[in-house]
Amino acid sequence: MTDATDHSGKLPEDLPEAELLAAEYALGVLDGAARAAAAQRVAREPAFAAMVAAWEARLAPWAAEIADIAPPPQLWERIAAALPAPIPPRASLWQSLAFWRGLTFVTGALAAACLAAAIYLGTLTQPQPLLATIEGGGHSHFVATVDARRGTVAVVPAAFAADASRVPELWLIPADGRPRPLGLLRADRTVTITIPAALVPHARRDAVLAVSLEPPGGSPTGAPTGPVIASGKLTNL
Repeated sequence: MTDATDHSGKLPEDLPEAELLAAEYALGVLDGAARAAAAQRVAREPAFAAMVAAWEARLAPWAAEIADIAPPPQLWERIAAALPAPIPPRASLWQSLAFWRGLTFVTGALAAACLAAAIYLGTLTQPQPLLATIEGGGHSHFVATVDARRGTVAVVPAAFAADASRVPELWLIPADGRPRPLGLLRADRTVTITIPAALVPHARRDAVLAVSLEPPGGSPTGAPTGPVIASGKLTNL
């Protein structure tokens, strides 16, 4: 992702080292050793895990729209010709370790370039999604991305600790200050919620997303009944 810009216009090389590593981990372009080290940081560093979650949420709206690209038939010959060491005359192309290493590098770079291009083109042709880091008590509990075009909000758990007796419920608080329920969240996986059509116009920049702890099944009143543990404003990616 070193040739693409982010949505703020800042080049990736200007990003802090930890932020750049989180973005590469979310993209899936790290090799085995580097990816294993990054995975360990996700497990033991909540702040780094929140960075990864934010990048996954940022990339999620476009990743599903990227169509598979079949390589042209001539790609195999070009890759074989570009390898530094000649293929042994008695070894089949399909048995060549150097060939597969080269192919892995080329296809990985191609996938990253396609994703970066899709993100860039998406900013020109589609409404930009909104991002909110839902924080409370000095921790980033969730990261949420609102796709107004699809009318959905994807919520990724970061440092939220599950409560066996209560469930986290997501609320949209527009300019009038009245919370509207969106749905229940999970501590162990991303949840994508369809925003009711009447609320989509309210899911705009500077609206607030908040999380309260409610009885199993959610608030029985349509308003928060338990403590509001975290909140965050929606901003442009």
